[in-house]
Amino acid sequence: MDIFTLILWVITLIWFFYSIFKDRKKTLNSVKMSSGMMKNIAGDILAVLLMIGLLLTIIPPESLEAFLVKNNTFMATIFFAFLGSITLIPAFVAFPLAGSLAKAGAGIMPIVAFITTLTMVGIVTFPLEKKEFGMKFVLIRNGLSFAFAIFIAVVMGVLL
Repeated sequence: MDIFTLILWVITLIWFFYSIFKDRKKTLNSVKMSSGMMKNIAGDILAVLLMIGLLLTIIPPESLEAFLVKNNTFMATIFFAFLGSITLIPAFVAFPLAGSLAKAGAGIMPIVAFITTLTMVGIVTFPLEKKEFGMKFVLIRNGLSFAFAIFIAVVMGVLL
């Protein structure tokens, strides 16, 4: 565990105990409510994790690297933006994958588009978000996130 994670845990625990001290009943009621909400979406989260595992099994990193090196930057950027949109990978997997793509000769724009859409756009989580936030919100959020991800990739490509 790194120092920043440890600091966040300490801050969270301090505020939690402060909340218990201030109003024990409200705090425990909030904990019960949040655990009930988590139980309601646990199945959806498990389905998303299974879909991620399936996608990562079907598309190995080596084939992604080969595609990136052989195609032009614009096409690779668009492709990897879409791939990042439909994939949900934890950061501790995504950043080393981006590093291996860079070592394989991939340009900065496709890598940035992949990482940015990976964290900002959620096609895999679309049903869960739609259920919780509504269709209009999810479409606007994902559309704007995709557009800004492409913009960020282009800016990073120009700057670096």
